[in-house]
Amino acid sequence: MKKLDLYIFKKFIGTFFFAISMLIVIVIIFDLSENLNSFLKHDAPWQRVLVDYYITSIPYYINLFIHLFAFIAVVFFTSKMASHTEVVAILSSGISFWRFLYPYILAAVTIMVMSLYFGNFLIPKTNEIRRRFKDEYMERLTHSAGRDIHIQVGKDEYVYVESYNISKEYGYKFSWEKYEGSELKFKALSDVLYKDTTGTFDWRLDPYAIRYIDGDDERLVQGRNLDTVLNLLPTDLYKMKEDFEEMNYFELRAHIAEMKQKGAEGVKAYEVEMHRRMADPAAIIILTLIGAALSSRKVRGGIGLHLGIGITIAFSYILFMQISKSFAISGSLSPALAVWIPNMIFCVLGVYLLRKAPK
Repeated sequence: MKKLDLYIFKKFIGTFFFAISMLIVIVIIFDLSENLNSFLKHDAPWQRVLVDYYITSIPYYINLFIHLFAFIAVVFFTSKMASHTEVVAILSSGISFWRFLYPYILAAVTIMVMSLYFGNFLIPKTNEIRRRFKDEYMERLTHSAGRDIHIQVGKDEYVYVESYNISKEYGYKFSWEKYEGSELKFKALSDVLYKDTTGTFDWRLDPYAIRYIDGDDERLVQGRNLDTVLNLLPTDLYKMKEDFEEMNYFELRAHIAEMKQKGAEGVKAYEVEMHRRMADPAAIIILTLIGAALSSRKVRGGIGLHLGIGITIAFSYILFMQISKSFAISGSLSPALAVWIPNMIFCVLGVYLLRKAPK
């Protein structure tokens, strides 16, 4: 990079990290004031409050606002450059507007890579600690899935559990059926289903009764304490609030495929999360170009006018994202399309502003 590129790059990165740092401090202060009573009520150790909850929350908060504060940082320092006639001087020296955008794109790509790493790999790790703390001292993240739970655990293979006790990891009134086409070939019944703690098998049935059906021949086997391998997880039998927060990108993809195979409900929320982890970093590039094109022109309103327009665009992006996510989760829109629609719309806006930008 040349001196001018380095100057703009440092301005961008410096303004961004300063703004996001101030935001994190403000968010932590407000969060502490809101949850202080909960911490005191549950006797949460202050060392765990600081380390397990707030320090592990920092990557989450950074990534939550990263694309918006990258945009605001661009608008702020570029409009300041424009008000000091620096942009006019740069373009008058013979540098094209597209060459002027080079350090912006380089800085935006740097922040985008950081966002990709945070969202897909770092935050799922820190969320394990943060969510464990929340579950213990703030709110229960696990909830009963209710009664009469039906799950497809394989091709032509189905499981039924009347109810499931989360704390004991016991399922009651268990049924397991296997079919070949429309013909029932295997059916296992048990009063109690519980996890095998030895790790040798998945589950244990007690007592059990199994029917093996081969045409007109049937065989019944009964007994106590049968260890068996079954494509069923405890998490299939109860609901954990936003458990995708603890999954990295590849774990999330595998979990979605498994949910689809089992016919589980709520798959679209997971698909929205998976596509959002790619769409949000991509938005950094789009919003950076919009911010540079918008604020590079010197106007009478100066920084205030640019910031006002910039904040309006930022909140419009958030509004579009929330509306499209709601449509995706409700089932009326593809999750991939819903998450990428705001980026498509603002990409068109970016192209228009770049064409109108001072050359």
